Amino acid sequence: MSSHGHAVTDAILDTLKRASSGLKDAGVKFALAGGCAAYARGAAPSLHDVDFVLTEHDVPAALEALRGLGFQTAKPPEDWLVKAYDEGRLVDLIFRVSDHEITEELLDRAEPLKASAVIVPVLEATDLVISWLLPLSEHACDYGALLAQVRALREQVDWPRVVAVTADSPYATTFVTLLERLGVLSEPVVASGESKWP
Repeated sequence: MSSHGHAVTDAILDTLKRASSGLKDAGVKFALAGGCAAYARGAAPSLHDVDFVLTEHDVPAALEALRGLGFQTAKPPEDWLVKAYDEGRLVDLIFRVSDHEITEELLDRAEPLKASAVIVPVLEATDLVISWLLPLSEHACDYGALLAQVRALREQVDWPRVVAVTADSPYATTFVTLLERLGVLSEPVVASGESKWP
């Protein structure tokens, strides 16, 4: 990674540290998602922003906490997230993934892991992969970016549950087939477990 790449990563991790501490201090229940969660779980850093998931109920408290730290906040036209900026670095506060409300149960499954020298709740690996696969569509279907992250996490994931939850998405099912054909998954996966998510 170039020195510029390190600087970007360090800046994003600093934003992660500040934002997560602010949310914790405000009593907001959240979990780290996206590329930062993959990084906390052992994937190579591919960090452009910080993604947190939280319940919609906690969004006002989260925005207030981040504004108190000097973040600029914004409500974009999308109805599934709000945004905060730390000197231009983006923090997404996501309360819905592909029409699935973020629930307390999902946040309860998050595991405390070290990210940027702080311990933060990180989405459970299976939930993290599901959160990446459900939004895939003809307009957003970058398997290349997903492949490296999923390959790094594959041992941590309950694949039969991923397949059960994402069964209605042709893009997700195709991605799992790709993982099987590439040998990322050692054998074909059969859906099992609860198909409800989160």
